[in-house]
Amino acid sequence: MEAAVAARPVGMEAGERAMREALTAQVIPLAEAAAFLVREGPGLLRVRRLSWWRQPVWLRGVRTEIRREPVGRVLVLAPSNYPLLLPGVQALQALAAGNAVWWKPAVGGEAAAEFMVGLLRAAGVPEGVMRVLGSDPAVVRVALDERVDKVVLTGSAVTGAAVLAELAPRLVPAVMELSGCDPCFVREDADVGLAARAVAFGLRLNDGRTCIAPRRLLVNRRVAGAFREALREALDGVEKREVPARLNEPVNFEGTTEVYGGMGEDGRRMMPVVVAPEAGGHVLTRSDLFTQIGTWEEVETDEEALRLNAACPFALGASVLGRDEGAARELAARIPAGVVVINDVVVPTADARVPFGGRGRSGFGVTRGAEGLLEMTVVKVIQVRRGSGRRHYEDGGGMEAPFFQRYLEAAHRRSLAGRLCAVYRLLRMAMRRQTEKKTTPDLIQDTP
Repeated sequence: MEAAVAARPVGMEAGERAMREALTAQVIPLAEAAAFLVREGPGLLRVRRLSWWRQPVWLRGVRTEIRREPVGRVLVLAPSNYPLLLPGVQALQALAAGNAVWWKPAVGGEAAAEFMVGLLRAAGVPEGVMRVLGSDPAVVRVALDERVDKVVLTGSAVTGAAVLAELAPRLVPAVMELSGCDPCFVREDADVGLAARAVAFGLRLNDGRTCIAPRRLLVNRRVAGAFREALREALDGVEKREVPARLNEPVNFEGTTEVYGGMGEDGRRMMPVVVAPEAGGHVLTRSDLFTQIGTWEEVETDEEALRLNAACPFALGASVLGRDEGAARELAARIPAGVVVINDVVVPTADARVPFGGRGRSGFGVTRGAEGLLEMTVVKVIQVRRGSGRRHYEDGGGMEAPFFQRYLEAAHRRSLAGRLCAVYRLLRMAMRRQTEKKTTPDLIQDTP
């Protein structure tokens, strides 16, 4: 239970729901991630030796190995919404790859960082390898001045741009896991009851502070009426909260019609709230709001849904809800996002084997999974040339341009017949060249 207390998101009220979500959404996935690294990490980081089988013939005698080496010192900039899981996985992957880690918690996330460090030190990680920095944002610049070799940030797009501005002059590489404004495609064949429960769960999860929650509902008109009623019923059963004061200014509901919501006694809007923009391109359909607010847009076809989705600059995750799995898969393949979940939201992405990352204003690079572990490494290639032959040291290797043209055809012509013909010509050319080399010295010797 100590882990669940440490994992409670900054600003989330204590209670049974907070404890349950901390365990299910942070502690358990973190444990799974650690087990994944123990099980799969050594194999992923093992030296890979290339076979000679596919090696070009002109590299005969060369042996190649590819190594994954530590980056050095990794600075993990942690978020406030999942203060244990997200930076915890990133820190574990960095350590598993052989790096040192500096963990800068968000303000209020210090307990999660200290808890994780305590576990790692108890497991034998040396004190100097893992260090917790202060939560003040000014610490980032101080850390960069002391030299870090890579930065992993989980935060907003605005924060990401500010951090990148600091990294650019230093040429420090980064992984940017940034904001989301995720679409949820409710297809004409969707199970409206399941779809409504999925959206209600996703909007409310972690008090709405989940970057891959369903924010933009793109609903096929054939099921819009039934889905609206099912969604209202699903949302009626959840706890209502006022829109946070920090969002009173940024949230602009003008030009929208309320699909679900209401007003509190003090006149402030209550959450969850779902609104339908009266015209396309409304600011709420392309904003990274971090709370229980969703938008509703009705479409005739998947094509129209994709067109509306393309207007949003964020591309972190997406969900598709529909009974026809084949059609849902086809739609998912066309959605620009780092992860697309079919007939569920959020939860499947916690699989420790699955990489996570965004596109566009949602960032770049990946965390988690095999790809996230390899992200914490740099590649080194070692090649050894055996034998004494080094014909490439000679001018043209002793061959004329036509010889190389024939080789190119023999190796890369499309048809087998064409390659065999080129091989025949190549062999004839080589034999003729060899004959000339044998006879030329005798001619020179007989010359008076």
